[in-house]
Amino acid sequence: MSTVKAVRTAVPHPRGTAARRLSVALSARPRTRLGLLLSAPLLWLGLVYIAALAALLITAFWTTDTFTGQVRTEWTLDNIVAVVTGSLYHTVTLRTLGIAVLVTVVDIVIALPIAFFMAKVASPRLRYALVIAVLMPLWASYLVKAYAWRSVLSEGGIVDWALRPFGLEGPGYGLPAVIMTLAYLWLPYVILPIFAGLERVPDSLLEASGDLGAKAGRTFFQVVLPILTPSIIAGAIFSFSLSLGDYITVNIVGGANQLLGNLVYTNIGTANNLPLAAAVALIPVVIMSIFLLAVRRTGALDNL
Repeated sequence: MSTVKAVRTAVPHPRGTAARRLSVALSARPRTRLGLLLSAPLLWLGLVYIAALAALLITAFWTTDTFTGQVRTEWTLDNIVAVVTGSLYHTVTLRTLGIAVLVTVVDIVIALPIAFFMAKVASPRLRYALVIAVLMPLWASYLVKAYAWRSVLSEGGIVDWALRPFGLEGPGYGLPAVIMTLAYLWLPYVILPIFAGLERVPDSLLEASGDLGAKAGRTFFQVVLPILTPSIIAGAIFSFSLSLGDYITVNIVGGANQLLGNLVYTNIGTANNLPLAAAVALIPVVIMSIFLLAVRRTGALDNL
């Protein structure tokens, strides 16, 4: 009996042998191992994002039955022509683009000194506290933050109360309110990449620049900024793209103004015209594609 038990224990289990062989085979092929590891998320990305985007593009070339409201798979360019030639779409596109650019510029201007203080001036304990403070707004609901700004900017709100002693009034609801609200919402997405980029800038580089007689402004523009450009572009991509597709904030604090997202929502919810909504939704897609191609030509994305 003892001999039989010894023989049984000496024979490896078939499953264990197969798993071991597979492990040995994969260890010798790092590319295959990486491909298997990324196959599931890439498949999910392809199905959810790329396939949905392709479906959106196809829907823009269909038409809607004006009597039943049903989408008909009849190929036509009417929706694309209406979006390209319509003055309403031109106006709203320029307004949306201008707001996205302004929000991005405001966020970068505010994020640079904050990120620099966090990375190069603050003590480690204060740095951790500031990182948490930057992340805390992301824990709150989007709608709560937007409606909070509606309360702040309303007539008799905090802004009016603070400006009243100087004989001034708050901006109220409108495009300035939209810019301020969106700049607040997307500011953490700009601070964090710039902060991470500044942490990679060695302190010895700044000290060497100062020892050579360069002032703070020259050190920033000629030493820090070239290294920091990819991080700034990363933050700008977040702020620009999120502002370009937003439609809720303008409904809350924008007054009677509309952005591209509002036109998409109106064509789907009110007009029940999904193909035209898809054609309008292609405008921010085209703008972001042009923006990313322009950024790629600068070479800044190579260092992200």
